[in-house]
Amino acid sequence: MERAAFRISGFIPTLALLVLAGVGIAIVVPVLDEPGVDLRIAVVAVGYALLAALAATGYTVVNPNEAQVVQFFGRYVGTIREAGLHWTWPLTAREKVTLRVRNFETARLKVSDADGNPVEIAAVVVWQVVDTAKAAFAVDDHVEYVAVQSEAAVRHLATSYPYEAHDSGRASLRDSAVVSDELTSELRERVELAGVEVLESRTTHLAYAPEIAQAMLARQQANAIVAARFKIVEGAVGMVSNALDRLREEDVVELDEERKAQMVSNLLVVLCGDRAAQPVVNTGSLYG
Repeated sequence: MERAAFRISGFIPTLALLVLAGVGIAIVVPVLDEPGVDLRIAVVAVGYALLAALAATGYTVVNPNEAQVVQFFGRYVGTIREAGLHWTWPLTAREKVTLRVRNFETARLKVSDADGNPVEIAAVVVWQVVDTAKAAFAVDDHVEYVAVQSEAAVRHLATSYPYEAHDSGRASLRDSAVVSDELTSELRERVELAGVEVLESRTTHLAYAPEIAQAMLARQQANAIVAARFKIVEGAVGMVSNALDRLREEDVVELDEERKAQMVSNLLVVLCGDRAAQPVVNTGSLYG
């Protein structure tokens, strides 16, 4: 699990090195004329150089929305998240891990939906690192891990739902809200091991595979025509029933069963036909 690494402001050790340098100069300058001073100057200079070189290995710069995972001879000692110049344990190795929000778009994957129809589907996943220790050590490459798991989740999602729901109450791949929520939930479980949080995911492409696209288009058109005809017939029956009720209530004309059937037939032809009806005017009697 991620934990905070030891760190102080980088300006503090810099100031300390300057003070030590000033003290060394103050000690050496008064004794420059004494015998053996060259050896003492050399010892002080070498000691200061070694100390400065050791301290320099602890400096690190962290950029905004970035973290550095600190290791001391292979052992994880913590993470630095604060932006700026820092000083941490000398002789440590530091690996940069970006904390920026990133997105990954899958390729167009060809899979079979729940009904066995080949479809093409693609999705975009928005994610970011929330645990730098897991991202650095739990998986080999957390970016590639997210990419592979995203494609696997999209394939699994496509096989769980049909492209279109022909039964009422059944979800389909075209129900973007349901699909996005389930894809996001599944991805969060898959990438949690790598210290990654999925913020959002949604499909960016959804279509039948080219080899069945024309057949499915014809099917959709047929379904639309049937649905439209059903509505027309339903409305026409209601209008005919209303007309007969009004004629009977207002006592406009008396019709026997045969004439009622003929009137119903004529009205349904007029109301349900896809072309304008040509009326025939009867100038004789009603029963002529």
